[in-house]
Amino acid sequence: MLKDITLGQYFPGNSLAHRLDPRTKLILTVLYIVILFCAKGFVSYGVVALLLLTGVKVSGVAPRALVRGLKPILFIICFTAVLNLFYTPGEALASFWIFTITKEGLVTAFFMVLRITMLIMGTFLLTYTTSPIALTDGLETLLGPLKRVKVPVHELSMIMSIALRFIPTLIEETDKIMSAQKARGADFESGNLLQRARALVPILVPLFISAFRRADELAVAMECRCYHGGEGRTKLHVLRYQLRDYLVLAAYGAVLAAVLILARFGL
Repeated sequence: MLKDITLGQYFPGNSLAHRLDPRTKLILTVLYIVILFCAKGFVSYGVVALLLLTGVKVSGVAPRALVRGLKPILFIICFTAVLNLFYTPGEALASFWIFTITKEGLVTAFFMVLRITMLIMGTFLLTYTTSPIALTDGLETLLGPLKRVKVPVHELSMIMSIALRFIPTLIEETDKIMSAQKARGADFESGNLLQRARALVPILVPLFISAFRRADELAVAMECRCYHGGEGRTKLHVLRYQLRDYLVLAAYGAVLAAVLILARFGL
């Protein structure tokens, strides 16, 4: 299960998605989320699905990596679907005990599952095709105007980038600890919920120790390299928008306009 968590991983490549400016990809991710939440009917969701499939195709990322990333949140998706299925008022289709399945609940549950699935897949493409360094530079540049009001933009961007970067590392570390505990006879799968929670204590303690040790090593390494934040720093690769960035942004803007028009007519 832990190996299925792909958040924060970066897959090197030379596709169009990899070559886009990181600022463009951050803006596209925000636009994609807005487009997804503006969709109302089957036609508009079909447009969003086509947009997602195009992004996956252009990125060169294997679809199985996106599907594998959904496994850890499968319970949340199913739980959300059940809540919308049974607790949405409307025309009753079936009823048993205190539960009633309505036509509106069925449609709402379907769209909710579709929305969460496409949301996770679409946002994962950002980290799959953007290195942590490029992501930090892009985020810092986009938030640059906030420096005028004394917001520590560089530090915030660095923190977010490091957090994403260390997610795969911590997952790998957790998997190693679990394998070592299982070799010593630990059982994490049997028993009730409380017993399973107690069984995780031998994992959490060494995991926290390992995380703090890695954080200390990173802090020492940054101090040894005379890191003092973003003040006066220069960049090896200066970000510049290319024609492809403007074209992709225009395409997403056109899709947003189309989805808004479709949503207005309930499509």
